[in-house]
Amino acid sequence: MATRDVPPRWDRKMQQRLARGEAAALGELYDRFASLVHGLAHRVLGDEHAADGITRDVFAHVWEHPDAYDPKREPLRTWVATLAHRLAVQRLRATETAALARGGPGSTEDLERKVRHASVAARADYIVQSMPAPLRAALESAYFKRRDYRQTAADLGVTEDEARRRLRLGLQLLATAHDTASPGMPGPPGAPPEIGGAA
Repeated sequence: MATRDVPPRWDRKMQQRLARGEAAALGELYDRFASLVHGLAHRVLGDEHAADGITRDVFAHVWEHPDAYDPKREPLRTWVATLAHRLAVQRLRATETAALARGGPGSTEDLERKVRHASVAARADYIVQSMPAPLRAALESAYFKRRDYRQTAADLGVTEDEARRRLRLGLQLLATAHDTASPGMPGPPGAPPEIGGAA
């Protein structure tokens, strides 16, 4: 039986390689997580150019501070996603606060509502991308194709009971996106340090 305090081998090795300053490690990390980071940033900010900037900032931070990640606390994927989320929320708050200061429409309450909405949407995207493929396939069949559990079972080649189980589990995971108890992305407790001010 594996113990909880032993990090996945890839995460641990990647952190060690980054700490040694291996540029190839950063390239591998970018190849693996850039679309996740960009997607989360775009979901929060709604702006392609701003999401590109957040993506650069996240990987620059990882390169400059590889020891900020502790493989024993959480998976590298979760840490990178949390970092992307925090930076995107900081950018959203800064942009919206500047607009309010210039006399733009809205209020502080509107800003906080926008941040909460963007955070829930980003968390939901992260959860769907992270869930096992069978659960994701069942949810996509039911949601995008508007199939019921019987049709989903036929689409996936599984029993109706299995389709119901997958849908129920997938929806239970997705429901955690609305959990406002923790400000970071879903996953084990722990988050990267604040960057450039409070989130």
